[in-house]
Amino acid sequence: MPVQDDLSKDPSLHKLIQAYCKRDLHLCNRIDRPVSGIVLFAKSKEDAVLLNEQNAYNSMDKEYLALVEKKVIDASGKLENRLQKSSKYKKAYVSKDETGDLARLEYQVIHEMDHYLLIQVAIKSGRFHQIRSQLAHAGIPIKGDVKYGARRSNKDRSIGLHAWKINFTHPTTHLDVAFTAPIPLNDIWPVVQTLIQSI
Repeated sequence: MPVQDDLSKDPSLHKLIQAYCKRDLHLCNRIDRPVSGIVLFAKSKEDAVLLNEQNAYNSMDKEYLALVEKKVIDASGKLENRLQKSSKYKKAYVSKDETGDLARLEYQVIHEMDHYLLIQVAIKSGRFHQIRSQLAHAGIPIKGDVKYGARRSNKDRSIGLHAWKINFTHPTTHLDVAFTAPIPLNDIWPVVQTLIQSI
């Protein structure tokens, strides 16, 4: 489902959660439609502004789990690219020159599976389709993400990317808070659940 209303007219998470909570809520982060995981809402416009500032200045820590096509790569590393967004194709491309927005992420291989690698990703910038584009450019497209080079799609049209953890400073109490999203129950994610118990 889309996080917010879009041209598809499909029910959005934003509208559904507002109906459930019986109040206005303000969206503070977004995940792509085929991605699972944490979405953050604020109860007031003032809190939303403060949270969005943390997001914009990268003081909000966000970690993802990604299932990527198996390949020999360094056990950990950093990717830094300049990305250009194509509105026509709704994709982000790694620029061949110095144009575009700087995108940075760090990754760590958690486990090698038969056909995939399970990696932990920490983003250091918030760019459109950043993780999907950068990992594909590195030769390790995300499972099911045919838009970015995966060999086949997942049956439910999801991709193997999960917004797993988020840490930020609470805008009212000024305390550090952290949330972790449960691992999805579809596809091969239940196998992943057993692999991350010690993380």
